[in-house]
Amino acid sequence: MPTAAGKSFGRGPVHVALLLPLSGDPNLAGVGQSLANASELAIQFVETNPNIGENITVVLKDTGASTAGATQAAQQALGEGASLILGPLRADQVTAVGQVAKSAGVPVIGFSNNSGAASPGVYLLNVLPESEVKRSMGYAKKLGKKAFAGIFPTTDFGRIQEGAFRQAGADLGLNVRAVYNFSSEAEARNVVTQIVPMLQSGQIDTIFIPDRATAPSFANLLNEAGIAPGKVQFVGSADWDGDPSVLNTTTLAGAIFPAVDDAGYNALLPEYQSKFGSAPHKLATVAYTATILANAGSLANGTPRYDRAQLTLPAGFNGRDGVFRFLADGRSEYALVIKQVAIGSASVAEAAKL
Repeated sequence: MPTAAGKSFGRGPVHVALLLPLSGDPNLAGVGQSLANASELAIQFVETNPNIGENITVVLKDTGASTAGATQAAQQALGEGASLILGPLRADQVTAVGQVAKSAGVPVIGFSNNSGAASPGVYLLNVLPESEVKRSMGYAKKLGKKAFAGIFPTTDFGRIQEGAFRQAGADLGLNVRAVYNFSSEAEARNVVTQIVPMLQSGQIDTIFIPDRATAPSFANLLNEAGIAPGKVQFVGSADWDGDPSVLNTTTLAGAIFPAVDDAGYNALLPEYQSKFGSAPHKLATVAYTATILANAGSLANGTPRYDRAQLTLPAGFNGRDGVFRFLADGRSEYALVIKQVAIGSASVAEAAKL
């Protein structure tokens, strides 16, 4: 194997490249460094566990903040004999890396949560909108909810969530009665005016409001319009998790939303803090999981290495955050908990499952 440029950890024979933004945009670089640290901790876990074979060496590559930087890092990694690429973080970079890697027949496990970056051979290890919305809507259906509406901002986030909502409705056989969009406070108030008669007459019993910035306002406006708490089931997105304004809005009490199980992050936290002196980014568990997965003997030592059929086994894999699986089209499904808002906090209403 050619000598690889970049910091490396692990002593195994199989070369795995880890592509992350470590320079350029300081916020992005901070996340990248946290993921790199988590990968290093995963290798440390492998090295100190006598029951796990040391199959890989991870070589860290800086993508910077650009697609050109990501492409260059991928080309360098492939030239050095990488059998698998982990990362990068952003969708545009994952797409660019995927194009380079596909021509070399090397799979990619990217960390973007934008489903558009997924394709056969380019897998996304993150919570995707389709996965989270299907989980929360499925839970609402289980609660006996019958008629759904969605309210979405006219932003990229809103459009992605609306697409996921429509998809979940079709997949789960839900009665989706209405979809609303807004781009200003006046439009938001107009949505409330339209939806109130449908709530009062029982035509709608569940409202999906994924945008955490405006969810409290909608709950308050509906309350002011005479919709009593408990009359409607609010459903949020994974983006709600840990947001103080959502948790402290009394009119959102009883609302549900999907979230990554905190147990994996909480288990990683003390070990990470003692080694690196700070708390890891929330995505650190994803890099940890990807590294452990890359080290799995069935994948690293298979013929071919990291075979698509093995990567997309329906049973999936058990990661730091729980169970996940890759689909043939590159998207993933991630086990999520359902949390319910109580005033000032949120408790787990249903344990993690796909």
